[in-house]
Amino acid sequence: MSTVAPALEAVIEESLLRFKLPTLAAELVPRFVEAGRADVLPLVAEVLQLEAQDRRHRRVERLRRAAKLPPGKTFDTFDEARFPPSLGQQLRELARGDFLERAANVLAFGLPGVGKSHAASAIGHALVDAGHSVLFTPTYQLVQELLAAKRDLVLPRALRRLDTFDLLILDDIGYVQQSAEEIEVLFTLMAERYERRSMLITSNLVFSAWEQIFKNPMTTAAAIDRLVHHSVILEFAVPSYRSEKAKKNGTPGDNKKPGSKEK
Repeated sequence: MSTVAPALEAVIEESLLRFKLPTLAAELVPRFVEAGRADVLPLVAEVLQLEAQDRRHRRVERLRRAAKLPPGKTFDTFDEARFPPSLGQQLRELARGDFLERAANVLAFGLPGVGKSHAASAIGHALVDAGHSVLFTPTYQLVQELLAAKRDLVLPRALRRLDTFDLLILDDIGYVQQSAEEIEVLFTLMAERYERRSMLITSNLVFSAWEQIFKNPMTTAAAIDRLVHHSVILEFAVPSYRSEKAKKNGTPGDNKKPGSKEK
């Protein structure tokens, strides 16, 4: 009979199973006990925990490189005091990643320069720290990559690659060039991820102006319907950083309305 504490035995077994070593998980503790070396098992458990920490660190570093998140745009550098407490609470809840399990989307609206991209990046960094796969990309750039894949007859392969990411962050969707081909690949991406994988989209354009992106009213309605069905809406209803700086300096500010494009 094992003389090892159940908690210690569980730590060793769970660690080895996590490392995909089922035979070791089943045999290591009994063999050490039979050999009269149960006293070594606490040290074994400690080394296994160190290995687990190191593996997790390496995985997070790989995920961070693949995510292409803007460096430094984290919650530590995000000026949360500029925003209503309710928005800050929404951001912190999203950073926990529960919405990924529901394949829910996040839609962030606001004027240019209010911090939408920084907030999206901060959420992305927090999710990577938790072990989730994320990709941050300007929308126009991803659309061009998908167009190239379509022309090379490898669009399905490109979509499968994107499907490996738990969260796809599309920054500035309003800046897509809006040709018919671009609209088609963007809509295809949204349809492919619908109810399967999450997207976080930032936009200077409110929904009522999205026909500027998709041109066709039916396509616009279909895109919005897929995105909103399972979604969290973030409203950045504050002045832009430039506007606030201009007021402090006594110069004209940025008084653009949502839906206008930043020059």
